[in-house]
Amino acid sequence: MKVLITYASAGAGHRRAAEAVYDYLKNNRKDLTLELVDIVPFANPLFRLFYNSGYPFLVHYAIWLWGLFFWMTESGLTRWICRRSSLVINYFSCSKFVNYLIKEKFDFIISTHFLNSELAANLKLENKIQAKLITVVTDFGVHPFWVSNGTDLYVVASGLTKDRLLSMGVSADMIQASGIPFSLSFVKTQNRNQLAEKFGIDKDKFTVLLMTGSFGSGPLEEIAESLCTLAQVLVVCAKNKKLFSRLNKRNLENVKVFGFVHNPEELMAVSDVIITKPGGSSIAEFLNMELFPIFISAIPGQEQENVRILASYGVGCAPKNIKQIKEWVVELKNNPQKLQSLKKNIGQVAKPLAWQEISSVIR
Repeated sequence: MKVLITYASAGAGHRRAAEAVYDYLKNNRKDLTLELVDIVPFANPLFRLFYNSGYPFLVHYAIWLWGLFFWMTESGLTRWICRRSSLVINYFSCSKFVNYLIKEKFDFIISTHFLNSELAANLKLENKIQAKLITVVTDFGVHPFWVSNGTDLYVVASGLTKDRLLSMGVSADMIQASGIPFSLSFVKTQNRNQLAEKFGIDKDKFTVLLMTGSFGSGPLEEIAESLCTLAQVLVVCAKNKKLFSRLNKRNLENVKVFGFVHNPEELMAVSDVIITKPGGSSIAEFLNMELFPIFISAIPGQEQENVRILASYGVGCAPKNIKQIKEWVVELKNNPQKLQSLKKNIGQVAKPLAWQEISSVIR
């Protein structure tokens, strides 16, 4: 059977989920012919510019505009107009991808982005392709754009995510709450003592991991400064080279500074708490490492919804300022029983077999 795993490289979470599915199927389903494809290179130059630069610009410099855009595309008042107009724009902007789907005649299409799902679903409705379409929703909430007639199966993060789809008219037998796929590296047993030695940190100190995605956004420097006398702090600056340079020059006590890392699972394994942004794929990763999250800098829309849904399970907290972050860290450090109790809630949400359950429906 011929299987396409496809994503859009706007936002690393969609790519990581697609790669996780691809890697699992490659290693465990020798009967499948697999392709892993990013839709963005198929698009016209203007569309590529928007997807590669527009989203990062909005969430960094015009977050209010992103919030407005999200509301307009979700609200019943404007959703229909936005959806119809976007469908036309997407179809013509990504005509190469449309033609690729028609030409290749896949048996299954696994999509981790609503754009790819929408285009494939419409081709199915027009009887131009016959592939079974599996849409993997990469957040705990569900924006209406994820729902497309022609989809055969929705793979979602949690029971509450499933409830949201049910409320949008999706049939229960089309929803599988098996979780967001994540790299196999996040389920391997890690040795904290060995990793602490590798990173040159104290294995016995209460450790806070400060990591907010590939852009290193948010008040990371201020948080590190406020916590450095209370705990051991690991700061991942990622692509934020200015932050990396400033923190290295300051040489704060108990603070270890990293640039862009390729082994986040190892940093998670030596940490007691993570302070992070609530992106869907990131949540799936650190929950399966049983790491309690403190959320900051949530993007309006999908990330705020992620925080709300996790709170329903008793997972995570979202302090309003650095003072409250500090209070949470002090409380968790001084009360290990409370931390262990909170970690038990993670088991309600963590889904360690997402890719395996996706594999089971490809037959």
